[in-house]
Amino acid sequence: TLDNELVAYRKKWDGEHYLKGPGMDERWFDSDYDFSEWEECTLPSFWDDFGFEEHDGSMWFKRSFDLDSVQLRNDLSLHLNQIDDYDRVWVNGDFVGETFGNSNFRNYTVPKEILKEKGNVITVRVFDIGNKGGIYTNAFWGNSILNGIWKFKKGIAINSDKFPKPEIANGSPFSHPMLLYNGSIAPLHKIPITGIIWYQGESNASRAVEYESLLKGMIADWRAKWKNPDLPFLIVQLANYMKEDLIPSPSAWAELRQSQMNASEIHNVDIVTAIDIGDANDIHPYNKKEVGKRLSYLAKHYIFGDSIKKGPIFKDTYQSDNAIIIDFETYGKKLICLNKYGYLRGFAIAGEDGIFHWAKAQITNNNTVKVFHDQIQHPIYVRYAWSDNPGILDLADETGLPAFPFRTDNFELSTANSKYSYDPHSF
Repeated sequence: TLDNELVAYRKKWDGEHYLKGPGMDERWFDSDYDFSEWEECTLPSFWDDFGFEEHDGSMWFKRSFDLDSVQLRNDLSLHLNQIDDYDRVWVNGDFVGETFGNSNFRNYTVPKEILKEKGNVITVRVFDIGNKGGIYTNAFWGNSILNGIWKFKKGIAINSDKFPKPEIANGSPFSHPMLLYNGSIAPLHKIPITGIIWYQGESNASRAVEYESLLKGMIADWRAKWKNPDLPFLIVQLANYMKEDLIPSPSAWAELRQSQMNASEIHNVDIVTAIDIGDANDIHPYNKKEVGKRLSYLAKHYIFGDSIKKGPIFKDTYQSDNAIIIDFETYGKKLICLNKYGYLRGFAIAGEDGIFHWAKAQITNNNTVKVFHDQIQHPIYVRYAWSDNPGILDLADETGLPAFPFRTDNFELSTANSKYSYDPHSF
């Protein structure tokens, strides 16, 4: 195996190439080593970001951290996420682990016996073998020990072109999707299942148009693997997230929602929307109960034959005077406005110039909406909730299920030409 090969390789490589330099010789990892005069940096980041673009080799990082009495009862789970390329880690002078590979995640266990309440010191020796080096996974995925101000000092420099590099396993579920599939999905194919709920898409938003073919392809592949061409797939459309747009603007998240909607047209594939229950400041909104309830309505339909229950979906449009009339599929329910004033937010319309403007809208009967703008005499196109975060929306059916976002134009979308390319620093 690669692990055994690495062990054999290191018998000579460590001493001649890897575990060399002043940091190792002077034991910068010792618990009583004085690092107060080292320079400061903020992690996570690449050291290119603080002035060492040309340095390949080792860079040492140290910081202190405290623990409370509850934390001291157990071994400490230390998560340093991804490091480019190799690392060795000490806590209070004791070696706690090492990892090779810039995509692999670093998760170490620190024995409680070597920890204390105040002034624990973590030392990380990062070794870069070319291009960028550092502790780099976005701070969003970090923790109180990893994120923040560290002290650092440059160690040994190498010529990355001549430095011998062992062959190692290197990948994450995010940078190498087959790892997640092989580890979590492939073992389940012999287990009979009734259906699949698919709640994902945020990380694909920059390639939103491409996502339609990816999702359709995955559905076809999983149905083949489970030997069930009718296997139900229930998709959760992306929730509202980030700041509201002041003017109608291109939106990668809206385009991703459209790709999800397009995939839901496949036989026994359906969709619920979370466009009204997201959080502008949290990509993982808390209201999962409502998402689960909406999914349960679809599950009852596809598994038990109950009548379908889902929010209003765009059906057709026609022009009437200076307005656009939108016809919705409401599945036997009436359209309602959720605010007491009777106006509907979230609509934008455009004329021949294709420039969208926020529009006025109102329900005209059980399943139609009239949309208009005082300055647009011949509206042609309409979009609804076409934004990363369209804000508060008012259009729903009489059970309270919100209308799905849509567009009637066929303009080229902002992500139409964005395709997958490998990123060695994908988290």
